[in-house]
Amino acid sequence: MKKLLRRFLSRTITDRLKVILSNIDLKVVRLARRSPLLSGLYYSVLSGEFRREMHAVLNGRYHFLTAGGASRPNIYMLRRNIHRIEKGLCMIPRKPVFASKYILSTVKNFELCLSREVLAESELNWVQDVLEQYFSEVEVTPSINQAREEFLKLKNNGLAGTIDKRVPFQREVLDPSSIDFSAFKTLCEKRHSVRWFKPQPVPRHIIDQAIAVAVTAPSACNRQPFQFFVFDDPEQASEIGSIPMGTAGFSDNFQCILVVVADLSAYPLERDRHIIYIDSALASMQLLLAFETQGLSSCVINWPDVERLERQMSDRLSLEVHQRPVMLIAVGYADEKGLIPFSEKQSAKDSVRRS
Repeated sequence: MKKLLRRFLSRTITDRLKVILSNIDLKVVRLARRSPLLSGLYYSVLSGEFRREMHAVLNGRYHFLTAGGASRPNIYMLRRNIHRIEKGLCMIPRKPVFASKYILSTVKNFELCLSREVLAESELNWVQDVLEQYFSEVEVTPSINQAREEFLKLKNNGLAGTIDKRVPFQREVLDPSSIDFSAFKTLCEKRHSVRWFKPQPVPRHIIDQAIAVAVTAPSACNRQPFQFFVFDDPEQASEIGSIPMGTAGFSDNFQCILVVVADLSAYPLERDRHIIYIDSALASMQLLLAFETQGLSSCVINWPDVERLERQMSDRLSLEVHQRPVMLIAVGYADEKGLIPFSEKQSAKDSVRRS
């Protein structure tokens, strides 16, 4: 429609129409913003900007609610419940009975995850160790005893024991950090968004090491609802890097690019729909700093919710409806002659609001 209008109308007329439509929209927005009901009507009738998000959230809910049954494991629910049990074990004072409402379903979900081989060895050991400690310390009730019997069946059917127990521990067992504030501040100040890279391959093992650091970031109930799609072929990196807005003119020099993709099927409720972006951002910041310590520079590329681009990226990465791109990260060896925007940051004083 826009192309037809540009074709048959003069630039002056189209500019006037834009102004008129903008003024009308402003008046409607002024009215619609006054209540949640009117805002909902605005985005249901006059704007479709949230349709993809609503579609993705509903699909995520459906996948979460239909997983963990008789046929499909729910690894996100398993992570959440084991984390909840760990928190129960850490409580002061600890309740003699806790997790009784979901312990049986957790054990059955663990069994399903084992049968489908969806758990990495380290995660499998973590789940096993936490359940063992839980059953050894909690008081017995009928539901807990039933879950314990199911867990013992798993152990008797070949579930191997572990040596280094992955269970709650005291803070004092951790070695003190060798990084002081000054060194960390220098690292953070040294990292800048670099857009010009040398035509030099980025070793995959360095990327893997950085990702290993990234996944240690905090995550709500330890769900970890994100993945890093890695493209370390320069042609593919340039192709993927040209999809978002704002990369024209420099995406053709990308040597490696990562697409951070979050999964709405990690949550059953609409209220949690933003957590996937928070968790992805926390992990991505650690990723950027990990790259910097290994001599690599990076540039975070914004991913706005533009329907045409969403379809293009979704098709290119073969994403499910409930998987959402969060950001892109270009990474490589910086071209020393390439300029970097200074980008002055707000002061610490201006960023704090004290009561």
